[in-house]
Amino acid sequence: MEFLLHILAGAGVGFAIGLTGVGGGSLMTPLLLLFGYPAPIAIGTDLLYAAITKAGGAISHHRQGNVDWQIVVTLALGSIPASILLHYFFLDQNFQESELFEKLLTISLGVMLTVTAIVLIFRNKMRLKAIEERPELVMKLVHKRRGVITWVMGLLLGICVTLSSVGAGAFGAAVLMVIYSQTTSVRVIGTDIAHAVPLTLIAGLGYLLIGYVDLVLLGSLLIGSLPAIHLGTKVSSQVPDKSLQTILTILLLGLGMYYILF
Repeated sequence: MEFLLHILAGAGVGFAIGLTGVGGGSLMTPLLLLFGYPAPIAIGTDLLYAAITKAGGAISHHRQGNVDWQIVVTLALGSIPASILLHYFFLDQNFQESELFEKLLTISLGVMLTVTAIVLIFRNKMRLKAIEERPELVMKLVHKRRGVITWVMGLLLGICVTLSSVGAGAFGAAVLMVIYSQTTSVRVIGTDIAHAVPLTLIAGLGYLLIGYVDLVLLGSLLIGSLPAIHLGTKVSSQVPDKSLQTILTILLLGLGMYYILF
């Protein structure tokens, strides 16, 4: 019965991902916590789930020429070392067994859910401002230091995603759209997804090595989600996008505030 429930949960999240395009971490990790899984297992399992589900999207975007691999590499040079370094600290058995470990993960999750909700509200305005109303001096500085800024963003993503499993989707894409405002949205999204695959894989494997991934749970989630993502993508054009985004934003904001405060 529990296995079937997890398949249905995977299907529900997968369908939502197909409809809205928002990363699974924002939805899957809170759902696993609701099922009673400890935060490290929920986050570790979700990271590997994200790596597998995003891999197909990354391949598809690459085939269509929608991935800037130079940006992917620059991001990864910041994010992957940050993730590995965090896992090095997680190896401390005393830290793993302390209340601080789980509290750190749940607060990080709450912060990133809240940030993701805010990004969903303002991302279109952020991009328009970067394109149309940008102060020339600021944009010249961004252009000159774009590689360094991208690396720093990768570093932050590595920390945020490893601690919460959230950030490699809407948040990462929104920041890239500001830094690379002249790049098409579909290419920014494709680049963000391509970077998310190695980051979530490395972060997820780190949790696996310290014993915080439930492989049976992972399998059941994938059985439900992979076909559901495909179905959600097919019907997304027939569903009002604005209504879905509003509902999702309110849900993420509520969950984010809950995990921060409680």
